[in-house]
Amino acid sequence: MTDAAIPDRPGFHLVEPSAWPIIGAFFAFLSAFGLIWFMHGASFGPALVAIGVAGILFTMFGWWRDVVLEAQTGYHNVLVRHGLTIGMVLFIASEVMFFVAWFWAFFWSATNPGDHQVYGRLAFTGGLWPPKGTSVLDPLKLPLMNTFVLLTSSAAVNVAHDELRHGDRQKFKNFLALAIALGVLFVITQAYEYIHAPFPFKNSIYGATFFMATGFHGAHVIIGVIFLFVCLSRAWMGQFTPRHHVGFQFAAWYWHFVDVVWLFLFSCIYIWGSWGASIEGVTR
Repeated sequence: MTDAAIPDRPGFHLVEPSAWPIIGAFFAFLSAFGLIWFMHGASFGPALVAIGVAGILFTMFGWWRDVVLEAQTGYHNVLVRHGLTIGMVLFIASEVMFFVAWFWAFFWSATNPGDHQVYGRLAFTGGLWPPKGTSVLDPLKLPLMNTFVLLTSSAAVNVAHDELRHGDRQKFKNFLALAIALGVLFVITQAYEYIHAPFPFKNSIYGATFFMATGFHGAHVIIGVIFLFVCLSRAWMGQFTPRHHVGFQFAAWYWHFVDVVWLFLFSCIYIWGSWGASIEGVTR
């Protein structure tokens, strides 16, 4: 695969004009609009959310398909790759800010354990955090196991990247498949944890902040698994080379970002957030 000629113009290099950004923005707005109406009890809210999410998935498929086709036809020269890299860095930075908001909500609630307004009603905490009468998950059981699972998956992605750069395609695919399998195991384990959680999402400031922070992380893990699976599919089609694998490199960055966020979640919400609390299944 050879690079396309660098265009005779400075600055950002747009390969071809694309309608996908405006299409994606429209469906993202529709999803948010529908979600707001759903939270206000409107009967048409779920339908708007479903249409919006379907549109977002359609946009993701079409947009990424176009990017892959551009890469395969040699249009991703050094200027395009530079622009894509900056875009990915800015995207991950925006994701960091997204999770900062959930950490802020959790820490503010934990350091101000007074009465909180939840769904328009007072959620009594008893001046304690976790709130009085709340049993929390044991961080040294499933959460600790999931930490090792995600760390191992991240290490497998690193090894896969090294094998790709060394030209060993089979080992690259093997380690990438291992990373995906461990990511799926993480999601399944977290779903089991949610089902058996000793505290509810509703009417509990602890439950609300816990499920929002860890739940959005779980959603990012699912997205990351899909990202890696697409890379594995492309690897089987021979679309990555030791010199050209920007798509996989971005997937690896995203996966490591998800891994780092989980370390903060595990340390702050599971470990620190459970100090002095009644832990489910543990007699004191």
